[in-house]
Amino acid sequence: MKKLINKPEDVVKESLAGVAAAHADLVKVHFDPNFIVRADAPVQGKVGIVSGGGSGHEPMHGGFVGKGMLDAACPGDVFTSPTPDQMEAATKAVNGGAGVLHIVKNYTGDVMNFEMAAELCQAEGIEVESVVIDDDVAVQDSLYTAGRRGVGTTVLAEKICGAAAERGDDLKTVADICRKVNANGRSMGMALTSCTVPMAGKPTFDIGPDEMEIGIGIHGEPGRERMKIKTAKEIVEMMGEAIVSDLPFKSGDQVIAMVNGMGGTPLIELYLVYNELNQFLKGKGITIARRLVGNYITSLEMAGCSITLLKADDQLLELWDAPVHTPALRWGV
Repeated sequence: MKKLINKPEDVVKESLAGVAAAHADLVKVHFDPNFIVRADAPVQGKVGIVSGGGSGHEPMHGGFVGKGMLDAACPGDVFTSPTPDQMEAATKAVNGGAGVLHIVKNYTGDVMNFEMAAELCQAEGIEVESVVIDDDVAVQDSLYTAGRRGVGTTVLAEKICGAAAERGDDLKTVADICRKVNANGRSMGMALTSCTVPMAGKPTFDIGPDEMEIGIGIHGEPGRERMKIKTAKEIVEMMGEAIVSDLPFKSGDQVIAMVNGMGGTPLIELYLVYNELNQFLKGKGITIARRLVGNYITSLEMAGCSITLLKADDQLLELWDAPVHTPALRWGV
């Protein structure tokens, strides 16, 4: 194992310390329990938005804390759900009196722990709504989930709901927008290599030098199929067909598209994939109205990518275009 670390057991804590040092103008980092909040939290009269999950997927979620996106993020250990006390503390820290939305990826530990935290906060008079993201079309059930996994649509939901909360929408409205995003978002991922969890010290799974895995999860869960490496065009067509046919997307639709790197894929390849996706969707009569290309929801140093498509209307595009200022995502400011 070659990693830029000190001790495997200190990776998350020391990384959070680095976030605190690098972005003190945007966020505050709390330790024991660990959570990240926007520097001006709580914002009175604004719906707070909290998300979280295992570390190792950076910049998700801590990199998306700031104006126009998340109010707080709860980082668990690497590939491990955060705990209810983290979520409870983060929820209280961002409660400005208008309630708090929990955006939860559909992994069993995340869902259970966020539910416990919501109940604790509700018992203290904080109104909490929770929306579970389950956008992965690859598999119905997997190692970590009952039902579909929550992946790339989570990033889009955090941006869009963050904009709705920032402009003053009430908790029910923000939660309904989140449900709309989840209902209209679909994703799928693939891997060329595995990744190595620091505490494990060895790759999560073995894969041959001439093989790829289609439909992987962000923790390295197995996908739909392992096969010999294909061209980028063939890979995009395989994933694109699976995504487009699932909603289904149809000719005339406009979408927000995200081509996301899994942590070890260079931008030259991600832009090549985006070009193939653009051509594929043009052939379907589907227009990319907005896009993201880069590393947004990663799996440590895994080589591979994921594609997310969100069917977008004027309401969602307006919220997407609204200003955002976080360590990892910023425009319009």
